[in-house]
Amino acid sequence: MPVTTAASEPSTERVPGRVWTIRLTGHADRTATVTCSTAACRMPPRSKDLAGLRAFAAQHAAAHARVATVHANAWCHCGSSQCAAHPDTATHCAGGVALVLQHDPLVGRVWTLEEVCEACAPLIPNARVLARAVRPARANQRRDGQVPAPQVPGPVRSAVPGGFSSPTAQPAEGQARQPRRPRRTSRPAQRRGQGR
Repeated sequence: MPVTTAASEPSTERVPGRVWTIRLTGHADRTATVTCSTAACRMPPRSKDLAGLRAFAAQHAAAHARVATVHANAWCHCGSSQCAAHPDTATHCAGGVALVLQHDPLVGRVWTLEEVCEACAPLIPNARVLARAVRPARANQRRDGQVPAPQVPGPVRSAVPGGFSSPTAQPAEGQARQPRRPRRTSRPAQRRGQGR
């Protein structure tokens, strides 16, 4: 899986929007394989356990989403492919960068994560926004002309929408669940001097 790091200086140079595609492919002998567009990812062997492979593919897409830090200076991946994901709805790429997961649960064979612009994101069928890039704020510039280090958004920690959560999923390491506060009951106010 790709490892993301935060640069100490925000880059103003535009970079191509990234995309990850996880695909479940069936074979004539009733087996299937899972592939990922990231060559370094390890995939399970070919198997007849389609439900297990489908669950693995969904969890693998969720893992990519958790570790991906959205690049604020990325070109819209959808726009770079002439907006082929939403050919019937024309738009001009605009706005910030979002990481979306595109998955059609009826077909259930392809999971695509991609960095797209905010204009394209709502037009892509079966897509959900998982994270948004933090735009560098010019208002953060101090009087001495120095700009504080950019705050990089953390990886997505919640379950991936669309039924991809795992019953065995635990909070990320170092992230404890916040205990619930007990509900306070209201008590009638006592007046001074009452009962004397």
